[in-house]
Parts: sequence; structure tokens; C-alpha cells
Amino acid sequence: MTTTTSARRAAFAALHASGCFVIPNPWDVGSARYLQKLGFKALATTSAGFAWSVGRPDNGVSIEQVLAHLRAVASATDVPVSADFEHAFADAPEDVAHNVKLALETGIAGLSVEDSTGRSDEPLYDVAFARERIAAARAAFDDVGDRPVLTARAECFLVGRTDLDEVIERLTAYAEAGADCLFAPGLRTADAIRTVVRAVSPKPLNVLMGSNAMSMGRRSSQSSMPS
Repeated sequence: MTTTTSARRAAFAALHASGCFVIPNPWDVGSARYLQKLGFKALATTSAGFAWSVGRPDNGVSIEQVLAHLRAVASATDVPVSADFEHAFADAPEDVAHNVKLALETGIAGLSVEDSTGRSDEPLYDVAFARERIAAARAAFDDVGDRPVLTARAECFLVGRTDLDEVIERLTAYAEAGADCLFAPGLRTADAIRTVVRAVSPKPLNVLMGSNAMSMGRRSSQSSMPS
């Protein structure tokens, strides 16, 4: 078992370097412990799942609630926990860095930062500004020193922007800004996944289960798909 924060972070980084693996989404301490017992080697929180579990809509909880949730889940399990940290509960890069530091203090092994604004009139940050936000998160990560995993998310598909070129442009920019892993929820075909994997290589790519290109077999709990 990996019991220290540093050990869990090292284990999480090693998983990303060793090939494909499946990472499920607990929404509370009970589901986290159950998924660990099933044999999953890492867990990732879900913003929607947590919000719904406390009777709120997705993106409808406060950063204080999320930090308490992360602390509870990370301390209740022995495996690495990555956090769905939404858009870092901030717009300005300096505020992103501040909030990311608070999240890392909860004992998580990594987190993801979205490029979504939460505003219907302008749902995604401009690419250059979004890149600055990831660079600020990278700086906060580097201050920690034991290498948690930073995932940068391009939310294009979730706001109806399905141009794969834009997805690749954003993910490439975030990789250049220091993201360790990339994620574009909404990729649904093998061809699209293959194209993005090649574009961001050698950085690993998260792929959300439920696409038309994937299925989970009985042996897939540790090695079927990066996530």
C-alpha cells in the first residue's frame, strides 16, 4: 500500500508512464473505499458526482466544499486520488495558482484544470489566456516538489465546439505550458482519439469511457484505457 502523499504522487506519475489504465470516479468516501477494494490503482473525483451527492448542480459547490471533499477522499484511501478541480474556481492565473496550492495541500496526487469559463456567452477562455492559467497551475505544482500530475482539459465538445483542430490547438498549448496529461472529454471515435493521441504525444491523453471506440472487459480494471 502507498500511504504517504509523496508515495501516492510517485505511484500516480508512474501509472501515466507505464501504459493504459482505468481510473474510476468516486463521489464520496464510501464509493472511494469500495473502488479501491475492487483493485483500482488510482481514483479521480467527479465534480458532477460530488455536487449531486450534496444536492447541488454540477459547478454549484464552493471551493471550500470541494477542498473538504478532496481531503476526506484522499485521507480515506491508500491509492492516488486525482481531483476534478473544475476551472480552479478562478479566472485570473494568479488566483488559479493560489487555489491549486490549496487543493494540493489536501493530499491529492494530482488535479485537472478546465478551460471552461462557466459563462454561456463565452464558454471557453481564449487559448492564450487559458494557456497562462495552465502555466500558473504548473508553477504551483512545481512549488510542491514531489511531482503531482497536472491534467489540462479542453472542454470544446462539452460546449458544442466540435472542431478537432481547435481541440488539438488547445491541448498542444496546454502541454507547452507544462501540463503532464491532456484531456478532451467528448472524443467518441477511434479515429478522433488516435489523431489527438498522435498530436499530443509523448504526453498521455485521458479518454472518457462511453465513447463509441471503447469497451471494458473483465481484465480491464488496470490496463484498458488511459483516464
